[in-house]
Amino acid sequence: MTRQRGRVRYSPAAFSSGADPVTAVKAVCDASLERIRSGAPVLEILDELARAAEQVAGDGAASSILVINRSGVLRSAVAPQLPREYTDAIDGLRPDAEVGTCAAAAATGEDVFTPNFMECGKWRELRHLPLALGYVGAWSRPIKSLLNDRVLGTFGTYYRDIRRPSAVEMAAVRDLAIVAACALENCAIDTELARTSAMAS
Repeated sequence: MTRQRGRVRYSPAAFSSGADPVTAVKAVCDASLERIRSGAPVLEILDELARAAEQVAGDGAASSILVINRSGVLRSAVAPQLPREYTDAIDGLRPDAEVGTCAAAAATGEDVFTPNFMECGKWRELRHLPLALGYVGAWSRPIKSLLNDRVLGTFGTYYRDIRRPSAVEMAAVRDLAIVAACALENCAIDTELARTSAMAS
């Protein structure tokens, strides 16, 4: 995880060998919704959703969820497979249609695809960060409020090969992002980020 937040209850059982990814994602979504209703920590829930997206993407993919705080900047919430150094480096970006993949998705409210960082001008100032970790491309989906369609954050996935997400991946992240929106609309995310940041320091 980006920052340790105590015990995470993610279980890979839903993605056991041969499991249908659509069924597995539904199981994760259902379980996460139940945890939202029971008042579980939102960052633990987001971590579970990100790990589910990684399972669907496979091939060493890494998922990251950024959230927009009260100041309108993107904060690193969870990224199970990315090192702290990376998430700290992108923490605090502002939504910008001309910057990166997640910042662009947050600014436009649309899915953004970057199959190859080296061929994308939006990554000119940042591409050295994922490339140093072996990631060559990414895509991102905005997490939108179910109440008013406001962008609450982004759900990004990094790849180690040049490609776009499959239809199955896109459908999975669509469903996972809806649950992420439910979690974010039921919490004070700034307070939780501040608390977990203090715990990690």
